Amino acid sequence: MAVKNFNLPDPGEGLTEADVVSWKVQPGDTVTVNQIIIEVETAKSLVELPIPFAGKITELLVAEGDTVDVGAPIISVEVEGSEPAADPTGDAPAAEADEAGESSGPNLVGYGAKAGSTRRRARKGSAPATADPAAGAPGTSEPAAPAAPAAAAPAPAEPLSPQATRALAKPPVRKLAKDLGVDLQSITPTGEGGIVTRADVETASSGASGDGAAAAGAVAPQDTAIADGPAQSRVPIKGVRKATAEAMVSSAFTAPHVSEFVTVDVTAMMEMVERLKGDRSFKDVKVTPLLVVAKAFTLALRRHAQANASWDGAAQEIVYHRDVNLGIAAATPRGLLVPNIKAADRLSLHDLAGALGDLVATARDGKTQPADLGGGTATITNVGVFGVDTGTPILNPGEAVILAFGAVRRTPWVVTAADGSESIEPRWVTQLALSFDHRLVDGELGSILLADVAALLHDPGTAFLWA
Repeated sequence: MAVKNFNLPDPGEGLTEADVVSWKVQPGDTVTVNQIIIEVETAKSLVELPIPFAGKITELLVAEGDTVDVGAPIISVEVEGSEPAADPTGDAPAAEADEAGESSGPNLVGYGAKAGSTRRRARKGSAPATADPAAGAPGTSEPAAPAAPAAAAPAPAEPLSPQATRALAKPPVRKLAKDLGVDLQSITPTGEGGIVTRADVETASSGASGDGAAAAGAVAPQDTAIADGPAQSRVPIKGVRKATAEAMVSSAFTAPHVSEFVTVDVTAMMEMVERLKGDRSFKDVKVTPLLVVAKAFTLALRRHAQANASWDGAAQEIVYHRDVNLGIAAATPRGLLVPNIKAADRLSLHDLAGALGDLVATARDGKTQPADLGGGTATITNVGVFGVDTGTPILNPGEAVILAFGAVRRTPWVVTAADGSESIEPRWVTQLALSFDHRLVDGELGSILLADVAALLHDPGTAFLWA
């Protein structure tokens, strides 16, 4: 038998690291080829990783919440083979000098230091390093190996086993700790059997150090946790929120934004939505006003293809896209995601409804894959779902246009009859806002594009005039 490592694979899209969200296996478990063993979070999505070989798990090399570089070993598995199991962490010779420049010497599995052991990134908020020689490595609570004789180089402490140090706590307590940014590993449990209690977490939160650093992998606290928590709480900027922030700053200070607005009577659109809801051919999909807006936007972009473009500064070229890959901004527990529907302009209204439903459900479950987040050409942000009338959206990087769809409200409206007479009637009214990159879309093109979307929502039959 031999011990073989599985390294964190390249998730693609130019990403270089990922955060460990959860392990699906534990030491001692037997795994088969392509079995899902771990869930990691990249800057773009949650990804479940399968293992490419079978065997028995000997050790988890990284813990939940750790940030791991692509290519770093994350798990050791005992597999069938004749190779010696002396170096479970890689292919380097057992006597190769370690990162401290000291020779590790030959090792057996589970004894002493391991050559080439991965060095996990320290958790934020974990206990500081100590000068006590009996204390463990920074960020751990395990005592170091006994000191070597004075004549020999001191052996580095054995890497901390995630299984051995995982704090005992019930799921609600784990969630509370995550919301408050408290590292369960740093808490001294008071519950029976060494279980961390809710009171332990609340005490640790109120007595947190002045820097307020949260545990690695923590998400933004919920509103109730903030209101009931300490005067200040902090969470690390990472994952989707970090990627979104960097993208928005880059977009805001790279592309010259222009925003235009229009208020439109969409009573005919709302009547169409109600008819489609009762149509038997649409009973298997969800019909919403956003569906009609998405269809109208793609039709308008097909009509004005110059707006379906990107600016390639490096090549000094404008890239015109044949297909409209329509992004839908989705608010998720992990932050803002903008997955897109490839070639949305080629889909029928029914197929577009199905694609929208799948896109939103996948995004909210955190299962959006990197491929679905790249390659977008235009985006819709539905601010109306929050009761907001309008806004000035920032362009998704690499796109020339983004449409904000506001709340649809019953509003007094001046209606002009065929004979020219006017009356005030309650109508369904919404506001649309279009932001565009002025390098690619001038004022005329942007105005016509927005006006065409508004015309289609005011009278969906207008689409027949463009066929």
